[in-house]
Amino acid sequence: MGENGAVTDGAATLITRYYDGCSAGDVEAVLSTVHPDVVHYFLAPNPGSSPVAGAEDLARYWRKVAGRIRARWVVDHLVAGDEVVIEWTMFWVPPGSPTGERIGARGAEWFVLRDGLIAEIRSYYQQREHGPELDGFPLRRARLPPPWRRAQRRPPGAAGLIRR
Repeated sequence: MGENGAVTDGAATLITRYYDGCSAGDVEAVLSTVHPDVVHYFLAPNPGSSPVAGAEDLARYWRKVAGRIRARWVVDHLVAGDEVVIEWTMFWVPPGSPTGERIGARGAEWFVLRDGLIAEIRSYYQQREHGPELDGFPLRRARLPPPWRRAQRRPPGAAGLIRR
């Protein structure tokens, strides 16, 4: 990983590929990014907050989520060292939504990597229909960028930071 927590292309690419696979519900894409013994921990009391263990189970879990709530993730910030920490925005459609309009939820995750793959994920967010945010934090309004603008980019002078 990078010196002083700077993002390495490998870690950023791995995390981006993981979220692209989750968003698409693409089992093979998720499997290509996670260790066979991966464990994903979720913050209770979110829906489905029990840990998901094993690459196959996690990949199928995200396929189900993508189909049920049409979730799409955007990685807002990424810092990598021996482990990776990110902030993300998830755009999703609440079940039974009369309009089908996506809303945003913000969260953070801690990744432990092993053998160049994701071995552990600790997810910190609350999935609520009113879109929880940090009280008083001057957060730019996240929005789902068009597909052609979702390529990874690093702002000038922003070592350790990836904005999407």
